[in-house]
Amino acid sequence: MTETKKKQIRLVAIDLDGTLLNPQSEVTERTDKALRAVLDKGITVIFATGKTYTAVAPLVERFGIKTPCICVQGLVVYNGDGKIMHQQVLSPAAARQVITYAEDRGFFALLYSGSRILMKARNEEVEKTLFTRYHEPVPETVGALQNVLDSVPINKIALVGEPRAVKALRWQLNAQIGSAVRLMQAGVPQMVEVLPPGTSKGTALKALLKELKVDPDHVLAIGDAENDLEMLQLAGIGVAMGQAEQRVKDAADFVVASNAEDGAAEALERFALGIEPEAAKVEESAAEPDTPEEASA
Repeated sequence: MTETKKKQIRLVAIDLDGTLLNPQSEVTERTDKALRAVLDKGITVIFATGKTYTAVAPLVERFGIKTPCICVQGLVVYNGDGKIMHQQVLSPAAARQVITYAEDRGFFALLYSGSRILMKARNEEVEKTLFTRYHEPVPETVGALQNVLDSVPINKIALVGEPRAVKALRWQLNAQIGSAVRLMQAGVPQMVEVLPPGTSKGTALKALLKELKVDPDHVLAIGDAENDLEMLQLAGIGVAMGQAEQRVKDAADFVVASNAEDGAAEALERFALGIEPEAAKVEESAAEPDTPEEASA
């Protein structure tokens, strides 16, 4: 691990929800400072997220990011001007089968097409829970979703329901059409996402690294969920957030604090900027008395 720490980082690929953003979907002062220091050092920063570009654009502008952006779970990659460079889409046949199967069982479906989100009818609960919090664009109401599949490229489908029912739906869909799609949950238990097979943030990042002529060994990747696994495994240094599920931590080289405790800033400071945690804080913590008697001794 000591050798890994010394790798020269040329590019940082960082997830947003649950990683760069705290539980209130904000960038803390410490994280802001660390990310700006990384950019000032000349290190390329790529946001890699399940969000649409519309939701990411304010952060791109805030930090002056001029490099590509990986959106919609790696299915849509934008250049520094916000134009689509590459995208992956579901086959209309697979999308139709998924939508019909899910809607027949009472699940609510959302279709993602670039920066557009389409839905059959308004659903205030879904909009409040998933869109107000994550700053996504207002979904477009288009009626029967099956009717748009032949005219609109669909990158992914999100199916929404109760967590236990969603977990069962994922298993059922995998048994029905698992080879035609990829099923994923990205830290939202009320939602399972349906992607084209063989796609991920990791595959999108791998393609970008070739275009940018950056060796994966010089990449720092930071994430917290299932959709970050391939990205963490690809990078020379993969870092999992403290609140990540165990299999994400197992796939990473290092684990930092949670997104409620500036874990992203810690990762950027340690592995991109070469700033180790302050020894004084460690010593102070170790020296704290265990009992009132020890404190007064």
